[in-house]
Amino acid sequence: MARTDTAHSEGSSAFAQAGEQESKAAALELRNVSKRYPGQREPAISGLSLTVPAGEVCVLVGPSGSGKTTAIRLINRLISISGGDILLGGRSVLRRDARELRREIGYVIQQIGLFPHQTVGENIATVPGLLGWPKERIAARVRELLELIGLEQEMAARYPAQLSGGQRQRVGVARALAADPPLMLMDEPFGAIDPINRARLQDEFLGLQEQVKKTVVLVTHDIDEAIKMGDRIAILRDGGHLAQYDTPREILIHPADEFVAEFVGADRGIKRLSLTTLGELKLAEPNGLLADLRSVGALRAPAQTSVRDALSMILTANGAPLAVVDGEDRVQGLVTLSLIERLLSEEAADGRAPLGETAAGTEATPGSAAAPREVA
Repeated sequence: MARTDTAHSEGSSAFAQAGEQESKAAALELRNVSKRYPGQREPAISGLSLTVPAGEVCVLVGPSGSGKTTAIRLINRLISISGGDILLGGRSVLRRDARELRREIGYVIQQIGLFPHQTVGENIATVPGLLGWPKERIAARVRELLELIGLEQEMAARYPAQLSGGQRQRVGVARALAADPPLMLMDEPFGAIDPINRARLQDEFLGLQEQVKKTVVLVTHDIDEAIKMGDRIAILRDGGHLAQYDTPREILIHPADEFVAEFVGADRGIKRLSLTTLGELKLAEPNGLLADLRSVGALRAPAQTSVRDALSMILTANGAPLAVVDGEDRVQGLVTLSLIERLLSEEAADGRAPLGETAAGTEATPGSAAAPREVA
């Protein structure tokens, strides 16, 4: 999905232009929500309460039977609630007309669900058409969204069967964004994609989210995907009970109980490396190694690479240092295996001082670059 700052539509669309308001998003609140199906002894969801701030990604994760998909189907009223309340933008969804509500919520599922008899353009135009947008406005919106997700304009005339799985998934996201909804629900959106394309689509969606700043609730069974995608993670246990709801960093540092610790995995120290980029570290000085590295064609990685990925690259290269480069391919410093070992040692010694914090333990302001940490 290409990153562009030009995507906006006419009228009430809130895609940001220079100096204008950002795309609309609304806070979501679940208040003691429960769901019990007739004939079932145990509820599918029991007393679920959490708040997703406007513009953030909340990932629901947990074992099979923990009520992840049930929760998002309650939010857009595909199924009825048994108890509690759900508020979108401070207004109960129970007091809304269900069809009207669903048109204001983007919905992306694993099977994508594109209409096979409609072209890509017609699929993207589904909700704007239901809302009665003028044809000219719909056509402009389709063009803008194709550009936003990185597809050529000619793709508008193709049918879903003519697209790859990754392309169909992008169109599914574009369709969900078409009417500029304040909330997007995503049920295993990358689950049916092969691992290589899955990682790329995850990265592209995160880049897209940086632009559109939607409130997103995403369901996955994959804790690594949850850590990568979520501003906050809700870990559910059987019966839809909330085990822990917090940032990925806090969950990895301070799991609430044994269930959460086992769910995130014994390698949670390694997983925490994925939360820090090379640009957040004080890198080793190249000194006399730089000329040697160039002569042997050493591996290079951009500053936005995670420390976890850097560790994998170094191990693959039999422990050779990794050159960190800026956007113009200028070497900023080196990452070595010993540097990462020191980071892991510090993590083990002080679980309350996550990577990217200063030695004094002062964490950077969310959204800003963390102060470089002295580790070399």
